[in-house]
Amino acid sequence: METQRKSSGGDCGGERGLLHAWRGYSCSVTPERLLLPRPVLQVALGARHAVLLVEGGQVYSVGALPWKQKAPETTDPTLEGALSGQRVLAVAAGSFHCGAVTEDGGVHMWGDNGAGQCGLSGLSSVPNPTPVALMEPESGSAQVVSVLELACGERHTLALSLRREVWAWGGGCQLGLNGAAASSVWKPRKVEQLVGRRVLQVACGATHSLALVRCLGPGDAQRPPVDKCSQCNQLLYTMTDKEDHVIISDGHCCPLGVEPSEDEPPAPALKASPSEPVLPSHLSEPPGVTPSDSAHTQDSLANGGEESCSAASRAKGSPYPDERAVKEYLRRLSDNSQADAKTAAGGRHALLPSAGLASSTLNNLASCASAVGERVASTYEALSLKKMMNFYLPSRPPGSEGAAEAGDLTAERVRQEDSVQTKKSCSTGDIHEEEAEGLRRRLSLPGLLSQVSPRLLRRAGRSRIRAVALTPLGAAVPETKEVLPSLQTEVWSWGRGEHGQLGHGDCSDQPQPLCIKSLNNKEVVRVVAGAHHSLALTAQCQVFSWGRNNCGQLGHMETPSTVPRLAKMSEGIRVWDASAGERHSLLLADGDCIQPIIYYSGQQVEDEEEGGAQEGEGDERLAGGYTQQPVLLPFCMNLGYVSSVCAGGGRCMALSDRNVMGIIASFHELASTERKFYCKLCNIKSQVIRPLLELESLSSALGQASLGVLQTLAGQFGHLCHLTGQHSASLTSNLRRCRGLQGLLILEHHDIFLDSYSDYCSAVGNFQVMGGFQGLTKPLLDVFGKSPEVLQRLSESSEENATAPDLMVALFYLPFRHVQEYGRLLLKLATCFEANSEDYRTLQDSFSKFEALSLQLKRRRKEAEYTFHFWKSFPGKMTDSLRKPQRRLICESSNKALTLQNAGRFSVNWFILFNDALVHAQGVAPHKNLFSTHHIFPLATLWVEPIPEDDSSLPGLKVITPEETFTLLASSPSEKSKWLRAINQAVDQALSGTEQKSEPPVSRTASYTFYKEGRLKEATYEGCWVSGKPHGSGVLKWTDGRIYTGTFKNGLEDGFGEFSAPNKNLNKNDCYQGHWRDGKMHGPGTYRYASGEVYDGSFQDGVRHGHGMLRSGRLNTSSPSVFIGQWLQDKKTGYGVFDDITKGEKFMGMWQDHLRQGTGVVVTQFGLYYEGAFRDNKMAGTGVLVSEDDTTYEGDFSDDWTLSGKGVLTMANGDYLEGSFSGEWGSGLKVTGSYFKPHLFDSGKDKTRAVKLGRLCVSAEEKWQAVFQECWSQLGCEAPGRGEHLKAWENIAVSLSSHRQHIQDSPGLMSRSHSKTLEGLEVVPQHEGPITVERYDDIRTYLLNACDTPLHPLGQLVETLVAVYRMTYVGVGANRRLLPLAVTEIKSYLSRIFQIVRFLFPDLPEEGALIPDSASSIQTKQEPSAADAPLESPRPGLVASSWALLLPVLLPRLYPPLFTLYALEKEKEDDVYWECVLRLNKQPDLALLAFLGVQQKFWPISPSVPEAGDKQLVVSSTKDSCFASAVETLQQISTTFTPTDKLQVIQLTFEEITQVVQSLLQQDFLWSMDELFPVFLYVVLRARIRNLGSEVSLMEDLMDPSVQHGELGIMFTTLKACYYQIQHEKVT
Repeated sequence: METQRKSSGGDCGGERGLLHAWRGYSCSVTPERLLLPRPVLQVALGARHAVLLVEGGQVYSVGALPWKQKAPETTDPTLEGALSGQRVLAVAAGSFHCGAVTEDGGVHMWGDNGAGQCGLSGLSSVPNPTPVALMEPESGSAQVVSVLELACGERHTLALSLRREVWAWGGGCQLGLNGAAASSVWKPRKVEQLVGRRVLQVACGATHSLALVRCLGPGDAQRPPVDKCSQCNQLLYTMTDKEDHVIISDGHCCPLGVEPSEDEPPAPALKASPSEPVLPSHLSEPPGVTPSDSAHTQDSLANGGEESCSAASRAKGSPYPDERAVKEYLRRLSDNSQADAKTAAGGRHALLPSAGLASSTLNNLASCASAVGERVASTYEALSLKKMMNFYLPSRPPGSEGAAEAGDLTAERVRQEDSVQTKKSCSTGDIHEEEAEGLRRRLSLPGLLSQVSPRLLRRAGRSRIRAVALTPLGAAVPETKEVLPSLQTEVWSWGRGEHGQLGHGDCSDQPQPLCIKSLNNKEVVRVVAGAHHSLALTAQCQVFSWGRNNCGQLGHMETPSTVPRLAKMSEGIRVWDASAGERHSLLLADGDCIQPIIYYSGQQVEDEEEGGAQEGEGDERLAGGYTQQPVLLPFCMNLGYVSSVCAGGGRCMALSDRNVMGIIASFHELASTERKFYCKLCNIKSQVIRPLLELESLSSALGQASLGVLQTLAGQFGHLCHLTGQHSASLTSNLRRCRGLQGLLILEHHDIFLDSYSDYCSAVGNFQVMGGFQGLTKPLLDVFGKSPEVLQRLSESSEENATAPDLMVALFYLPFRHVQEYGRLLLKLATCFEANSEDYRTLQDSFSKFEALSLQLKRRRKEAEYTFHFWKSFPGKMTDSLRKPQRRLICESSNKALTLQNAGRFSVNWFILFNDALVHAQGVAPHKNLFSTHHIFPLATLWVEPIPEDDSSLPGLKVITPEETFTLLASSPSEKSKWLRAINQAVDQALSGTEQKSEPPVSRTASYTFYKEGRLKEATYEGCWVSGKPHGSGVLKWTDGRIYTGTFKNGLEDGFGEFSAPNKNLNKNDCYQGHWRDGKMHGPGTYRYASGEVYDGSFQDGVRHGHGMLRSGRLNTSSPSVFIGQWLQDKKTGYGVFDDITKGEKFMGMWQDHLRQGTGVVVTQFGLYYEGAFRDNKMAGTGVLVSEDDTTYEGDFSDDWTLSGKGVLTMANGDYLEGSFSGEWGSGLKVTGSYFKPHLFDSGKDKTRAVKLGRLCVSAEEKWQAVFQECWSQLGCEAPGRGEHLKAWENIAVSLSSHRQHIQDSPGLMSRSHSKTLEGLEVVPQHEGPITVERYDDIRTYLLNACDTPLHPLGQLVETLVAVYRMTYVGVGANRRLLPLAVTEIKSYLSRIFQIVRFLFPDLPEEGALIPDSASSIQTKQEPSAADAPLESPRPGLVASSWALLLPVLLPRLYPPLFTLYALEKEKEDDVYWECVLRLNKQPDLALLAFLGVQQKFWPISPSVPEAGDKQLVVSSTKDSCFASAVETLQQISTTFTPTDKLQVIQLTFEEITQVVQSLLQQDFLWSMDELFPVFLYVVLRARIRNLGSEVSLMEDLMDPSVQHGELGIMFTTLKACYYQIQHEKVT
């Protein structure tokens, strides 16, 4: 201990945490100071001992400690060594036991354990601190509960857990545990009744317990509905709505709840305010009364007292047989209650002398009400008209405990907060009324509500005016941030109640926690329990007390009180800490100065002479005196700055600090100032705002608009008041706790304060601007009369003859002063710290913020006053339309400072600058209504520029708005600069919302509604603006429902955008998504029509123009028709393909004005093929029609499939008819002509009549011209090849970068490989200079990448061509007769794309020209070196070729439809070939080699290539072994796309065969065709390629001309010969 003294010497230990002790309150009392080695943090007093917690977490005991082995009473503090090594955070003391809470949330108990109050079994006392575990059985495994604080009584202990739940152990009904009153509970158990609620603090008396609980908010799901029992979920009150009255019964008996004694109060009748919680209702019937009997009683009572009185005369209507039965029943109830009343001396029955008033039925009724827990009376009390309206009307449904909203709920609350809320169902009277008043009230109850008509209720409900919640609830309170302490609290009590210490209005015991209803909405922040009395301390620094009062310890009267009453304190005394002992209470309060003062209330105690202290009661004796009301202790000023008081037994203790460096005084001043300010705000709220809002005439006096602003102001005032209360509670607890900067909310969360004051300032200013204070003149007269002393006092106004409105202005601006006070106190606190410390900087920073806020509030007040005076003098009727609550005047031009340029001679122009708009008022000079019109220009869309001055011109400003631009002339250059600065600052503030004095940006985001006639009339635009015009991204909405969302340029839609327009006929929207230019659809886009049609393609000047696809039909997947092709001015014109799915026809040809016109081809799903002329959408003119079986007609047509005129009909066998035809094909033809059979005798000759198809179609070069035209225009060329190739490269770069930016903005659009492709394209290849093989290779790679992404013009071109090609040749278009057209179309694509490539690379030679480079030959020889080389397109060598450059890009995408056409064309030949392949492949290898005539020297000896001379004979039955690697290679021909790749496969196959043969012959070998052909034929047969004919035809049609006559050409010819050979092979 000595070492501790030394260590604390330098820690200003002598300045803080000083402990003083004394007894009683006489003038001669001098506090004794207890010396401890370290500052004391907390004190707890028992009956004859004290427990002290000092800095560092050590615990000392002092006084009588009988549980220790050496038990003499100690005057010196003794260290509790058992707690060494533990850091204790809190201590508690009961009458004869102690507890401590450690840093880890553990509990240690010691002292008397007779009732298990130390939580240990089998011990009568615990000498040293011993751990006690609170175990929560959860999912089988016990979980240790962490504890925040302890409270100890005489025989019990309460613990508050970290989860804000209460645990109890010990003995007696004060534990609040089910069935725990009889026996002791040594193992801590949870108080289930409080589970689900957030308990803030617990306190223990000798035999009772208190808990401070936060009210349940709207978010607390566990809260049961207000009108149901929390135990069994049954209705507490039943209502029967008769024709003209309501019968209400509260006869609910909970079968699940704990059955309390007869005197237990019932559940609350009805809630008085939304913040009141629902109490569980444990209602019990008196002995011998069934629940149904009780219900009958209630029914009869609810129907009025007079019914009960004359029950005999109305035997039929009564549930009882006669009057005697009623009297007998009432007598039984009365007798039972009288017996109970005797045991509860001083309880509530003593207050009601009902026993002596039993002379009449009515008196019996009052007696009955008193006896049965006043249940009946409580029902009537609850059903006072106002409360019943709350219950009956739908204005407050169950669970509407919500946020602060104007309505019946809050109006009721405003009216009842100070009166009705204190009247509870179980209390004997209002705490503001005397007992006699309560008796009169109860005796008059039965006649109060005889029959209540629902109509009356509804009418009454309608007439109530709207009001505003003055105390924010739920989400409106900043405490939802869990930062500020809660003020919405309830006090719950339980235990022994013989002295009324439970506060429920009676003296009965309460084994379960029950809410003290009269303390609801009193904002209790702390509860204190003495031995047999209780105290509650409110945020408004009032003390409520109840319980035993034999020594005046309640501080208000001599008799005991069973309900909370206010302690009588002098005016201006604000109590902020309290403690209670056995027969006395200590109160710590603010007085006139900063230093706290102490009040004592209770018994006078005198010490024995020194040294005469004995055990037992000898050390305390009654001095014969006690206080009538709290008395000031005269010595308190000598103690320094007291931070907390403690009372216990007969002793008192106080913890104080000396004013070190002024810090302590500053903390006390800050807290004291805040408490005083909160009390002031509460007075204003209750004495001014609430009466004002309750006035019926308020609405008519103010008008609806101003009333709404007043309600908002009242709400903001309530919010500010609540915040102040929370802050004062926080500062008070900080004083009691640490007295440090940590946890100082004004530093850590100053934004909450700044925002609240700023919002409040706006609300006051808005009301002032609307002239609201002047409008209150009559209402204020109604409330306060002609001499408003209340206003004068509350507003602290020094003016003698100030009017009521002026006083109201001063009153509402009062909080502004407090902001200055915050700044002053923070600065004062900062001066207590070193200037370079972190704390100093923090305080200085907060000071500067509050100082800035104070200046801002002053400026805003001036603005509001300036604006108000302006409206007062404003001429004309414009005030009503222009006057808005948020609008403030900045400056106006009534002094002719600004004039309009080019204004008329007699016109008068007035410019008024507000904070949200510039108003231009106009009129004509001699007119009496000077300003006839005005226009409002919102500042967010207003630009102002100074006009450059020269000698001749006047100083002017150019004002730009979305629809007008005008010039203002200033009277002088200084006026010009003043207005320019004012407008710019106002615009900047309107845009940013903050007061930065900077130039407003030219580009900004704003909303604007157009008003002038034109395209945009009444349309609203929201988005980016530049200099008065929409520019950038935005949304434009028209009143008729049209909406455009996208980019704008110079006021017009430009770039990518989405547009939707309602189609009123179909009740759906037309939607467009695509590109725009100059306000019109322009470029690629998709238009979805309300009819279900979808157009996907190009637009120009708002109409379909260029290449596009139109899908018609409900569902796009199975749409009845699709058109893809060229459009001109919204009409199908040019080449297009039309797929009529319903008819099963596809047309490919020319169009004009939506009609088929010119040449075209039609194919049907039945195999018909027509090519020829069309006119007016019909087949008309010369054409050729071919059916599935090759029957052909060539001649004239007049309509679809209708022959008319001359022609030739050729049969499949070659016979033909020549003449005139008429009729529809397939339904009987009329023929006039000759029949020819040319091959009747000469069958060997060729068929001379074979019709050549393709002559009457659209040529391949004419197809899809719009697609290529679009690509050329993207490159910047008006026509193919006309343009600058450098410009084309620039356009490509712009296109790629813009698309790349779009991808970065929405990364999900594109895969990683696609992004890499884009990165590769950013490097532009060299496009000028001589072409070498290396550069040719680079170009080929670039084209592969470019065509791989649709973001490159070439890629987009390829993608579109693939789409149109598939559209043409898939489905009905898969007709074998279209194969020649399909092949020529691909060749046309190649030549036209090659033209574009040569434009981009001007030095690229023409098709087939040589590329001069000597290195090329070496490269081409090295390339096909090994058999296992990967399959790549062979390099084109020295020839420039579109086939080699572009076919690898194009053909893989077009391969499926093209190969299908080849397969259909070669179907018969392939079937013959395949049959032969299957037949020949049944033979083993040797037999097949022999059959095909392969020379024996080429027959392999072993199944595979021989290794190390190991030779085996081939078994005659071996199959698929010979030339296996060559066979496998050739099979890959089906997996390649381009002819070049397929040729390479053939080349590799030949190389494989040569390798096998060379290894057989062990020498080099040169083939002759006679030797090679049989071997290759064997390989082809074994390869089993299904559609070999199709493969051969495709290669033949699309082979690169440059390789046709070389080595590859010969190899191809060999393969072709094998195919024909296999078809004609005969097996012998």
